[in-house]
Amino acid sequence: MALPVSVGALLESEVIEDPLYKDEGLCVLGIFGKTAMLPGSPKEFLINTLADKHIYPLFGLDETDNHNSGSLIQAYYSQENRVLYLVLTSVCDNRQLLWACESLTTGVGHSEAHEFWKGADKQHCLALLYLFSLCHVLLLVHPTCCFDVTYDRLFRALDALRQKVLPLLRAAIKDSIISKEWKVNCRPCPPRLLFVFQMNGALRSYGGNGSDPSGGNADKPKKHSPRRRLQHALEDQIYRIFRKSRVLTNQSSNCLFTVPANQAFVYVVPGPEEDPVAAVLGQLRSNCALRENDTSTSVSGPRRYQQMRHSARQPSFNVESSSLSGGQLVDCNLKEFLWQHVELVLTKKGFDDSVGRNPQPSHFELPTYSKWAQVAYRLHQVMIANTEEEIAELAVKVQSQLKFLEGFLDADAKFSENRCQKALPLAHSAYQSNLPHNYTTTVHKNQLTQALRVYSQHARGVAFQRYALQLHEDCYKFWSNGHQLCEERSLTDQHCVHKFHLLPQPDEKPEMDRNPPILNHNSRGRSTSSCNCGWKQAPREDPFDIQAANYDFYQMFEEKCCGKLERIDFPVFQPSTPDPAPACEEAPRPTEVAAPVPVPPSEPGSGPSEGERLKESIPASHPVSHTPGESTSLSLALSLGQSTDSLGPYGDGGGGEGQEKRPSLVDRQASTVEYLPGMLHSGCSKGLLPKFSSWSLVKLGPAKTYNPHTGLEQPGFLPGSSFLLPWDVVIRSRSEEEVGLTEPLDGGPSSWPAPNKTVAGKRGSAGGLGRGRRRDDVARAFVGFEYEDSRGRRFLSSGPDKVVKVLGPGGAKEPATRALNTDMPLYIPSPAQGRGLKTHYAQLARLYIVVPDAPLEITLNPQVQPGPPPCPVFHPERTELVLPSDGLWVLRFPYSYVTDRGPCYPPKENQPLASYKVLRGILRASPLPPQ
Repeated sequence: MALPVSVGALLESEVIEDPLYKDEGLCVLGIFGKTAMLPGSPKEFLINTLADKHIYPLFGLDETDNHNSGSLIQAYYSQENRVLYLVLTSVCDNRQLLWACESLTTGVGHSEAHEFWKGADKQHCLALLYLFSLCHVLLLVHPTCCFDVTYDRLFRALDALRQKVLPLLRAAIKDSIISKEWKVNCRPCPPRLLFVFQMNGALRSYGGNGSDPSGGNADKPKKHSPRRRLQHALEDQIYRIFRKSRVLTNQSSNCLFTVPANQAFVYVVPGPEEDPVAAVLGQLRSNCALRENDTSTSVSGPRRYQQMRHSARQPSFNVESSSLSGGQLVDCNLKEFLWQHVELVLTKKGFDDSVGRNPQPSHFELPTYSKWAQVAYRLHQVMIANTEEEIAELAVKVQSQLKFLEGFLDADAKFSENRCQKALPLAHSAYQSNLPHNYTTTVHKNQLTQALRVYSQHARGVAFQRYALQLHEDCYKFWSNGHQLCEERSLTDQHCVHKFHLLPQPDEKPEMDRNPPILNHNSRGRSTSSCNCGWKQAPREDPFDIQAANYDFYQMFEEKCCGKLERIDFPVFQPSTPDPAPACEEAPRPTEVAAPVPVPPSEPGSGPSEGERLKESIPASHPVSHTPGESTSLSLALSLGQSTDSLGPYGDGGGGEGQEKRPSLVDRQASTVEYLPGMLHSGCSKGLLPKFSSWSLVKLGPAKTYNPHTGLEQPGFLPGSSFLLPWDVVIRSRSEEEVGLTEPLDGGPSSWPAPNKTVAGKRGSAGGLGRGRRRDDVARAFVGFEYEDSRGRRFLSSGPDKVVKVLGPGGAKEPATRALNTDMPLYIPSPAQGRGLKTHYAQLARLYIVVPDAPLEITLNPQVQPGPPPCPVFHPERTELVLPSDGLWVLRFPYSYVTDRGPCYPPKENQPLASYKVLRGILRASPLPPQ
């Protein structure tokens, strides 16, 4: 062979042997170990020295060739010397280490990188076991002159792995033509292990004169040089370590390898001389010098072969230094050191390395190349290549036995396992500290974060992530095993106090004993509320669904209180199929623009009204959006005090004639197949109605039912806060001449003034009006915004920041104009706060309207925004509702507001209340035209 090849390529190819050497046995020499941080590999340079040829290049093999070979073992067969060299290259060498580092990506974590290096170590061990199963002599190369004690753990791991895979190897080579001992032991002989160390800088200065580095007598020469004394010390140290760990025993046949008892097995390679030119000249002189026993006569035939073989094996002695004293022994070179062991193999003497009282001889076999290649190929397929289907099952079993190496080689993982196992109970204790019996997901995550913090303080190493995941699973199991609190929140933003449970079906009763139990939600929160009309109060549970909040509670009072009152029903969903379905898709939310402010109608001729000014100030590209289906002309007419009948079937609205009036939401045909699952608001799809109405409008009686001197005589009102605000509405404007023309002149009783009352328009009269002035007909209505807190205390408000407070007789004096022309808050602080620090809020619950018996039309249009934008605007199912005259009407607002995205929770403490409001324009009044 001219060049080294991979062992797989060598075994698959046919080696043409010289007929002279074909029937002779060969010695297999394996080389492994570590290399220093140098450009070339010293292991490969050793073969150049031993074979006296330039086999390996100066800077090692080509990197692409090494990658393409796919094997870690390189082979070189020297037929003339009958020696087969096997060189193992692993991650312990520079070239292979650089290739392994380049294969790791930058995003690989610590545990993934550890798995990669652990896999590389396992494959290195398997390749080493392959060498120990085929070689006669093994050479361990180390870049320093200190023994690496990690080899002790490595050899113990290899010995244990060999005992595990020995039955599999026997099955692989059972058909080979070899001796029985080889088949049983799966190796030609117990290999002899030799050690080659590199000289470091500490001993180079003493290698030339043989002086003692310990500072003794320099004049007295020593028998051995410092390098030889170092070799002897290393031999004693290695032998004691391996005997102590029982890697070496008395019987060599039971050991992974042997070391000679009476021969040197450690060699220290001397360092380069200071003068490289002198070193090269000395090497050239030693190679070219003729030996004394050389003869110039030519020999032919078999004697020539014997002479060539002898000359090839003859060691070349050279003296390291010419200045050695006469009493010091001469050191041998590397070839002489190694060849004394190779000669024992080639002469079939074998190794007798057993010690003790009764040493047992070990088996030894010197195979030919063909026999050795046959066994090596079978073992290569089982242990390294795994390309033949016949023995693929054996190869898989061998790979599965590599897990046995983890206890020997992976000390980092073993330490990390122990540390993480000790940290896990501490993390569990941190998680369970100060925990209630049932808790929510937020508490679980907070406690888990604390547990991970404690775990990270104690856990270390590659097992950190795996045990952190186990901590996650353990904490979740503890939480879900009877400690999980129900995650449902009430409409007032309070958690359910029950542990995880199921809701009962419509005809099912609650069962506490089931797992999980069947219960209704309960937050243990109770409040006091009034019925639709306000005459009855009762405690209520904290609601969890919109039907219980806005419908079921008020239905309980229907038979006792509100059922007999006159009411205006809001339209609800009327199914046409026995199984209606809720609407799944919501229409996109329209742009919300503030509605115009309704004001009482202004006097004729006094200039443009506020509604006209507002219409002119809004550009045409931004139309005013009141409620769904309301046209601009309709709102303008109502704000100006005109009748809707005067608009006719077509509204002007700035459009041309023939433009049909757009129908409102009420006019459109509602769906009878799909219903609205929540409440009606500005973001809902058109044509959908809920199953029930969250609003209520009832009539307490005629207008005279309300006494302005006594107020509302209902329970729960704070003293002096039950008086409605007066609202004077002009129903007709007329001058003095009109008054005279319309008065009867028939001399009847009506033409005579009442006693003690002057006639209007006379000179000198106290209350007369000037000539030409107007005399308005005014109707008085009453309005009241009622607020109610959670303890059932009620009061009326006259403005966003003012509570009605009447101390004397006569009723409220402040008009309702301020309350009607501003956005009223939905929540305000209750004037009757408790002793605690928590602020109690009162919510807008009802609107009272006293409609007088007069030619007056009052339109009700409530719009509520229960949160900051983009919260939609809620309104009843029927908008622009005209209240009949002569009545005391009560509009009950919803208790809770829910959208398709969830409930709109009440405001928290220190949260601004300005975003929670009832939009202005809830009431508009307009006089009826004369009949």
